[in-house]
Amino acid sequence: MLKNLFSFRDRYRILHQTWFAFFLTFVCWFNFAPFATTIGKELHLAPEQIKTIGICNLALTIPARLIIGMLLDRFGPRITYSILLMFAAVPCLATAFSQDFNQLVISRLLMGIVGSGFVVGIRMVAEWFPPKEMGSAQGIYGGWGNFGAFGAEFALPMIAVATSFLAGGASNWRLAIALTGIIAAIYGVIYFNSVQDTPAGKVYKRPKKNGALEVTSVKSFWAMIVSNFGLIFALGLLAWRLEQKNIHFLTLGQMYLVWLALLGLFAYQTYKAYEVNKELLIGKKTYAPTQRYNFSQVAILEFTYVTNFGSELAAVSMLPAFFERTFGLEHVVAGMIAATYPFLNLVSRPSGGVISDKFGSRKWTMTIISVGIGVGYLMAHFINGNWPIPLAIAVTMFCAYFAQAGCGATYGIVPLIKKEATGQIAGNVGAYGNFGGVVYLTIYSLTDAPTLFSTMAIAALICAFMCAFFLKEPQDSFDGAPEESAEASNQQSTILAEE
Repeated sequence: MLKNLFSFRDRYRILHQTWFAFFLTFVCWFNFAPFATTIGKELHLAPEQIKTIGICNLALTIPARLIIGMLLDRFGPRITYSILLMFAAVPCLATAFSQDFNQLVISRLLMGIVGSGFVVGIRMVAEWFPPKEMGSAQGIYGGWGNFGAFGAEFALPMIAVATSFLAGGASNWRLAIALTGIIAAIYGVIYFNSVQDTPAGKVYKRPKKNGALEVTSVKSFWAMIVSNFGLIFALGLLAWRLEQKNIHFLTLGQMYLVWLALLGLFAYQTYKAYEVNKELLIGKKTYAPTQRYNFSQVAILEFTYVTNFGSELAAVSMLPAFFERTFGLEHVVAGMIAATYPFLNLVSRPSGGVISDKFGSRKWTMTIISVGIGVGYLMAHFINGNWPIPLAIAVTMFCAYFAQAGCGATYGIVPLIKKEATGQIAGNVGAYGNFGGVVYLTIYSLTDAPTLFSTMAIAALICAFMCAFFLKEPQDSFDGAPEESAEASNQQSTILAEE
């Protein structure tokens, strides 16, 4: 695969066009972070408000990834990704024209929807590459797409400075942010007119039922309900944060109304899950061994994504301001230094997928990488102003490598669970990455950077324990045979039969 990677033909062309779509969504999603302190000064925001905006940037990605996953499985990645890219112009322009904290909160909540684009490409890549190359292909898609965070933190401050003459000599952050949305919308049109959902002759498989994930056992059903509640809890946590002192975006009464609405949403999700799985729950339907999958394995992958991608989201959101304040740097310089974290996505996330493909055990790849994440953030806990900046950068890059490699290893497994429901499963796992980001940034907003780093370290080490003792090696995870029939496809997309 790697020998043909730059051929730009057939599936490789689709891979390149799709990772670039993801790249643009990430540039948009993180276009606020490099300007956080600058915008705070210009709009007279309190430090707590700036941190809260960072949480808002992640929040709606949680339900959006679930919804996008369902739309994706029904309509296909070509239409879904194209519309999402064009929509990106809305929150980008809203951010660029914001004049106060409330407008920024609304614009960044909408921006969270753009962050759900990752799920779409997971299904697109899964349609074009065989299981034995899944880790490598998904790692390249995710890693090179995540490189968009580096593009935002490194390039956007330079654009803002270069065009400062249009803003009276001040950093032209408004133009830089607006441009990201305009470019994404243009590429959305290009993507729609130049890709296909599947290779010629292959049928795009859709789930038989829509509205919720179809599971294959009663235990898996209840595990899914608990998983859904966790995502609702993260949104409730955000509502609580928006009501706290120095924020006051919501009143106490409004917070309770939001909580009530979230409980209603959870009840609706539970009803739809029951509706989709009713025949299973009342005993009228059973699944053949080749059709079964164990949701507990999905839950462990959700936890791995909390510890790797969740920590990446938190780090990318807070590192520019962290370096600026810890070492007394200008925001442009601090942004460029902080960009070393997302920069590694170019190689680290693909390497996680490649290692998962080549090591011979996806389970132990995930375990070892999770240990690396924990060790990295434990070291980051001790960074302070007395450290040499190169050493702080080195520790940051150590954390970045393992967190991003963990993302690649996670999605080397996800598309192999159940092919026709890949969008929904990828959406669930992906949403838990944002769950982690929201929880971590909430902890950061209430404490400080060392506490955040130590929290992320402990979570990763617990995750490593879970992977070592409870994650099971996927079946057929190194199969290279082409999908020639529906039966073969089902066998290739099954992780394991429930015991």
